Amino acid sequence: MTQNTDLSALAPNGVLRAAINTGNRALVQGTPGDLRGVSPALAQRLADEIGARLACVVYSGAGKVFADAQADIWDVGFLAVDTLRAEKVSFTTPYHRIEATFAVRRDADISDVQDVDRAGLRVLTSVGSAYDMYLTSHLRHASLERFGTPPESFAAFQQGRCDAVAGVRASLEDSFASDPNVRILPGVLTAVHQAMALPGPSHPLTPALNSFVIRALEQGFVTASL
Repeated sequence: MTQNTDLSALAPNGVLRAAINTGNRALVQGTPGDLRGVSPALAQRLADEIGARLACVVYSGAGKVFADAQADIWDVGFLAVDTLRAEKVSFTTPYHRIEATFAVRRDADISDVQDVDRAGLRVLTSVGSAYDMYLTSHLRHASLERFGTPPESFAAFQQGRCDAVAGVRASLEDSFASDPNVRILPGVLTAVHQAMALPGPSHPLTPALNSFVIRALEQGFVTASL
């Protein structure tokens, strides 16, 4: 690929540190040593374009990625767009739209996402996720509990905690596919728009990274990587 001299400033030492969230199975699959999916693919494409070596900084949840946004641990990340997060990171145009929903127990009197927000019900969410932020703002009657990364919150739900657990649909399906006591609700809790992110609220390279994302979309790279 042609070297992008603007974005090469992201890796002044020749190494691009990309924050990869393995908690979102719609975007990342595999293991830390063998990462697959659209996020690692975009990170590698960017590294190739700027002539840098890719170093993946692996996280188990988006909240942890965001927590390190100003710690000089990663140079570029992949996060759901959120106004609160925009106070600490700069977002590109979204490259993918992901649905979040709930998993509930098989015999629960809950048939759709709208049924979850009822008095007396307890909802579990992973700490700092995009749907955590959404539920914090929109849940009116049910009580909200936060716990760990997405896989940790799913495991806690399987062990009996709360009446419903929120998550990205693909991650929920992956985690509960073989559990006959859990079902995934139809309907959409919230649509999560995923974008590339740079540390800081007004990063000067955001326009250049935005152009990179748009090229990847227009050339079909994102669709192929998904």
